[in-house]
Order: sequence, then C-alpha cells, then structure tokens
Amino acid sequence: MPYLLEHKKVLSVVIVLSVLGAAASLAQPLLVSQVITLVGDGDPLGSLVGALIALVVISGLISGYQHYLLQRTGEGVVLSSRRRLVGRLLRLPISEFDTRRTGDLVSRVGSDTTLLRAVLTQGLVEAIGGSLTFVGALIAMLIIDPLLLGLTVLVIAVSVVTVTLLSKRIRVASLAAQTKVGDLAASVERAISAIRTVRASNATQREVTVIEEDARGAWRMGIKVAKISALVVPIAGIAMQVSFLVVLGVGGFRVASGAIEIADLVAFILFLFMMIMPLGQAFGAITSVNSALGALGRIQEIIDLPSEDQFDRDILPLAITVGAANDAVNPEEPAIEFDDVHFGYAAAVAPTAGADTDASDTTTDAAASSRAAVATGAAPDSAAPDSAAPDSAEPADEPAESRAVLHGVSFSAPRGLRTALVGPSGAGKSTILALIERFYDASAGTVRLGGLDIRALDRTALRSQIGYVEQDAPVLAGTIRDNLTLASPDATDEECIAVLHAVNLGEVLERDPAGLGASVGEQGVKLSGGERQRLAIARALLSAPPILLLDESTSSLDGANEQLMRAAIDAVAENRTLIVIAHRLSTVVDSDQIVVLDHGKVVGTGTHSELVTSTPLYRDLAKHQLLV
Repeated sequence: MPYLLEHKKVLSVVIVLSVLGAAASLAQPLLVSQVITLVGDGDPLGSLVGALIALVVISGLISGYQHYLLQRTGEGVVLSSRRRLVGRLLRLPISEFDTRRTGDLVSRVGSDTTLLRAVLTQGLVEAIGGSLTFVGALIAMLIIDPLLLGLTVLVIAVSVVTVTLLSKRIRVASLAAQTKVGDLAASVERAISAIRTVRASNATQREVTVIEEDARGAWRMGIKVAKISALVVPIAGIAMQVSFLVVLGVGGFRVASGAIEIADLVAFILFLFMMIMPLGQAFGAITSVNSALGALGRIQEIIDLPSEDQFDRDILPLAITVGAANDAVNPEEPAIEFDDVHFGYAAAVAPTAGADTDASDTTTDAAASSRAAVATGAAPDSAAPDSAAPDSAEPADEPAESRAVLHGVSFSAPRGLRTALVGPSGAGKSTILALIERFYDASAGTVRLGGLDIRALDRTALRSQIGYVEQDAPVLAGTIRDNLTLASPDATDEECIAVLHAVNLGEVLERDPAGLGASVGEQGVKLSGGERQRLAIARALLSAPPILLLDESTSSLDGANEQLMRAAIDAVAENRTLIVIAHRLSTVVDSDQIVVLDHGKVVGTGTHSELVTSTPLYRDLAKHQLLV
C-alpha cells in the first residue's frame, strides 16, 4: 500500500474511470433487453441501436486510457521501490555486505521490483471497477430471477473458496522462486567477476555446471508456481461455463413455463458474463499480487535492515572542521588515537585461509548473522591468523559469541606526522583502518579523532576528513574523471590532471584522445594493477583531506614507480597526518612513528632505529627487507 499511495492521484482517476466503465458495461444488457422486447413487439428501435453502439465505443475508450494509466503507474511503483531499495542498500553497514551475495542483492533491485508492476497491471486496481460491475450485475440478476441467481452464486462460491486456499501456496512458492533467481544472479556475478581466474584455472565448464544447477533450481521453483497458477487460472473459466450451462438449462425451463420472458433470460445471461469477467480479473489479481508479495518480502527484508547510521549516538557535534589540513577544535590532541581497542567478528564466521599479504585483515566471506555483527561491532574481515588467537586473550567484557581480532590496541598518530603500521599477515593492520573509517565499531575501547570518540561524530563529516586508499584499490566502471571525482565532485579538469601527474599517471591521458573521459573498463580492467592503485591514491589526494590512510598503497608498483609514488605522497603529505600500511621496508623507514602489530596486539612503537634494537619481530622483518 505505501507504494500505491505514492500514486494516489492517478489511481483516483483510474478508479473513477473504472466506475464509469462499470456503468457503461451494466447499461448494455438493459439496452439489449429493450431491443429484444421492441423487436418481439414489432415496434421501431429508434435510437436504441445508436445508444448501444455509443456505449460500446465509450467503454472501449475508457478501458484503453485506464490501461495506459495503470501501466504508467506500475512503472512508477517499480521506480519508487527501486529508489527506496537502492537508497537503503547503499547505506547498510559494511557487515551486511560481508554476509550477503552481491548477485542476490542485484537481483532484488532488478527482478524482484519488476514483479511489483503486476499488482497494478494484472488486475488489482481493475478489480475495484470490476467489483462494481460484479455487484451491479448481482443486483440486476436478483431482480430478474432470484432462483437462477442462487444457483449461480453456489457455483461461484465453490470457485472462490478454491482460489483462496491456493493463493497462500502461490505466495510461498513465488518467494522461493525469487530466492532461487537471486542465487542464480549471485552465481553469474561470481563467475563473471573472476572470469580470468576461471579461464586460467580451466574451470569454465565447472562454473557453467554450477550456474546451470542454480538455473535448474530457479526453473523448478518456477514450474511449481506455474502448477499452482494452472489450478487457479481455469477456475474462472470453469465457473463461467458451469454457471452458463446451469442458467441456460434452468432458465430455458423457466421461459418455457412462463416464469420469465425470453428477453429477461438473455439479459440475465449477459449479466452473468459481466459478473464472471471481474471474478476472473480478481482471480488473476490474487495470483499476481501473491507473486508480488513474495518479491516484496525480499525487498522489505533489505529495507527493514538498520542503516549504517541507525545506531549512532547523536550527542556531540563534529569537532573537526572541514577545511585546511589539520584545522581542528582540539589542536593539542592526536589526529587519531586508539585507546585499549578490542574488536571481534561473529564466532559463526568461517575463517578464511591466510594470504601472503595483509589481505586477511580485509573483508572476505562470512556466514554469521549480520545483525549480530552490527550489535557486537563485529566484522568478518579477519582471517585464520587472527582467529587463532588464544581465548585467554579476549577481554572479559567482549560478547561471548565474538572472537577477538584486536586485543587492547593502544597507540596515537600525532598530527602532521607519518605513522606506519607493520606486522605479519593477519596482525590486524587493515582492520585498524576500517575502524578509523567506521566501517565497523570497536566492541570495547575507544577510537578518537581529534580527542573525540568517533562514534559521536557524523559519519559523512568524519569521512570528509579522511582519504582512504584500500588494499585492492578498486576502480569503478566509468571514466577516469568519474573515478577521480568520486570524493570531490566539484573538482575541475585542471585539478584532476594535476593530481594525475602528481602520482605519475599522466601517460594514461595520452593513451586515449578522450583524456579524462577515457573509459577504465569494468573494475578498471583497461588499467594495469599499478595504474589502478595510483588512480585510487590520486582520488584520495584530490580531496586533500587532513588525514590519509594508505593500505599497502605501493604493493603493485615496481621500484621506479614506487620512488615516484613516494615522492608524490611526500609532497602532498606535508602538514598532513598519514597512517600507512606497507610491506616494503623502504616505505616505512622514514616514518616518524612505526607501530608493530602481531596477532592483534601492539608489540612495539618507535622509529626504525629504535625498533630494530627493541622489538625482535620488527628486527626479523627488517632483516628480510620485506614486511609481509
């Protein structure tokens, strides 16, 4: 109903047209009866034939315009549902995306919302006008012959009860069918997004088999819906035929006995058809509405989820101004501070195998309840190395259903200085950046920005202070300009070009005559790995934030490009706060502060020279010239 009420003005017009159409339809049998009577008496027809033709034409025009309005309104319902769904979808907590398949979410936006159109275009609103026709025909038939009406109602009652019993099964089967379609879309998305890996692994046929199985699952559920619908659809036709035969047989007998006139019997039969037609519309509406309600359940499942901001505390205004770098209300406080921070992901999450880099810190797959993840500050973004931490390391106040990823992490990142996070894979480095960005909230302890608990800050204003370059440096399908201006929509072409040159990406402008308008392809496939990473850094630098978070930002660069990148970062980092994750020793030796992490704990803090002598883990990493 909320979707329909958004179009109440148009629907009001449709209802008025339905009433007019019903009146025009009900008048036709009366005129036919009069024509038969006049012909039988040998009287002239006069204007009755013209009136009958006019009624037929008017009824057709009303029906056509009403159909157009319903189709248009149906598209409006689909649009509003998609806008509402997408608006909520892109504001969900990150933990929701950890536990849901992308293809299934896309299916809800595309396939499920389309089914809502059927509510309007396949009989629901038309049934309003049809109900008037039904009632009007019922009254007229009662006046003509109550006995024939009683027999007709008996047949119709049986059909109505049958359809009502079947309608619930249609809704359940439709929901299951749409879920299977979502699974199919998820499987297709999974295979296409990793098509190069699939081909290189000679796994094409195996993926085809998996997708075909999902397609067969959707087909089987579709067949189940079709079987139930096949029972509903002919009921109206059977009811009409049985009613017609009963009326014809009993009515013929009553005409022969003189109980009613032949003209009355003809009129009764015409009214019978007019009563059965809207009944058929109603049966069709039951099928379409129950199918749509199954899809609506999947849509509402997402809309009813809490948004990212729903649990935020609205207690303090943002204390960090949006402007020049490090402009702050509390200039004496560290830019970022972690105070005894614990963080866990839901225990039901299946641990992901460790990787060679710190990818184990980032979000991968999860099977835990997303609501539990939100409630506990959980994030299934750690992996086996983190999950292997001993239970005794977990803080007493952490939820029992949560495993620790960070264990009492405390450090501060001074303003205008560079802080490097180093440690083995799974140590929790990327998780720290995720907490700063508030992709997740700490389950215990406090993360502060400028001395304020970041949970008290508006997320939008918080993130406007932070430039974030992710580990895999995602590039959005579109143009180079689209990617650069994602965080800076008002940036000029000159500013875009300047920042590209600053990160040694000027050559990409020369490869295509379109320049900034050149397409980067799906997921940036037209760019090399290093170019994608530099483009992501350029995007962050263009917004000129006071704080930069760089997650292994040089991992895809060769030696020469790394030197150029370091020079570019050094230039833009002046008087800004940098928190850098790097796996190359050369990237961190010049940092003002290095924080060494191991199994979610801080095991050392200091400069390179200090840590080499004080922290065995750092000394071992430095010895191998590679921070994994």
